[in-house]
Amino acid sequence: MRILGALTLIAALFGAGQAGAEDWQARAEKHSVELADFSFGTGETLPSITMSYYTLGTPQRDADGHISNAVMLLHGTGGSGLSLLRPSFGDELFGPGQPLDLARYYVISPDNLGHGDSSKPSDGLRAAFPRYDYDDMVEAEYRMLTEGMDVRGLEMIVGTSMGCMQGFVWGEEHPGFARRLVPLACNVIEIAGRNRMFRQMIIDGFEQDPAYAGGDYADAADLKRGVAIWADALILAGSNPYRMQAEAPTREAAVDQLHSTLERYSAHPADPNDTIYQFDASRNYNPAPRLSEITVPVLWINSADDFINPPGLGEPEAKAAEMPNARFVLVPASEETRGHGTHTWPVFWKDELVKFLADNP
Repeated sequence: MRILGALTLIAALFGAGQAGAEDWQARAEKHSVELADFSFGTGETLPSITMSYYTLGTPQRDADGHISNAVMLLHGTGGSGLSLLRPSFGDELFGPGQPLDLARYYVISPDNLGHGDSSKPSDGLRAAFPRYDYDDMVEAEYRMLTEGMDVRGLEMIVGTSMGCMQGFVWGEEHPGFARRLVPLACNVIEIAGRNRMFRQMIIDGFEQDPAYAGGDYADAADLKRGVAIWADALILAGSNPYRMQAEAPTREAAVDQLHSTLERYSAHPADPNDTIYQFDASRNYNPAPRLSEITVPVLWINSADDFINPPGLGEPEAKAAEMPNARFVLVPASEETRGHGTHTWPVFWKDELVKFLADNP
């Protein structure tokens, strides 16, 4: 394992990253593709599903006409294809001379199955929507690329949180399709222990809310108990205790910050059915037994302030050693890091990505 050294002038770096922030979301082109006769791991089927995705850059094509310079970004649970097109992410990676320079790479950022504008329970089927898992989500991504975009290989997959886990699924289910994998903020063991409990709290919070009505609720805002549990769980799971202590150093400040954060969550509650499916989709995830099959270069980065993936859990250094060409990096915790969300701030790990690309051109 390699521990990242101290970041110098971090405040200045944050300022530089936001002062001239680029609106990558506005620059992105939105697309969608219909995938016919989609089969799920449960045995359920749908006549078709929609996969929505965003692109940046210009596609290059090989002699057979296939796109040859694509990099796919995979967002986290509850996110969308726009999640990784924010200035905090794109300003560090997409510009001239940066690791994912758009003059060189064609960036594809999908709304993954169950998220954004891709097919999901809230489109109409509600709790009758097939119970998808990560394998189904990866298959939808694969078919989106091969059937809808004429992509037969990727230069790299960069995945955060849920997308991090799906990166490992890609490595095992479609070996070599992506030439390099950069999974950020996840583990490779079964979703169990506190990780599953945190997810189950959110699922139970919605399903046990009297207004849930078996998934036939009229308005997400009516599920006040479920929304409160969802918001409370996300605040804890996504936070950095060092940063929160610095931002709220007194009891009064902490209570005020909690209540204001809860108000923001409650003002825009997630759809309960969509959220239940999103957090339950990890139920079959466990790439650990097949890690040796992932032979492409892997840069796996976690952060020490991650509530969901704390240092040492699952022995990530040992697990990385099972992959022939993988390196595990742990970003140290500080008042500047972002907890589980450190994955979306390349300022903390960009140098490692630059080195990885140089070592694996």
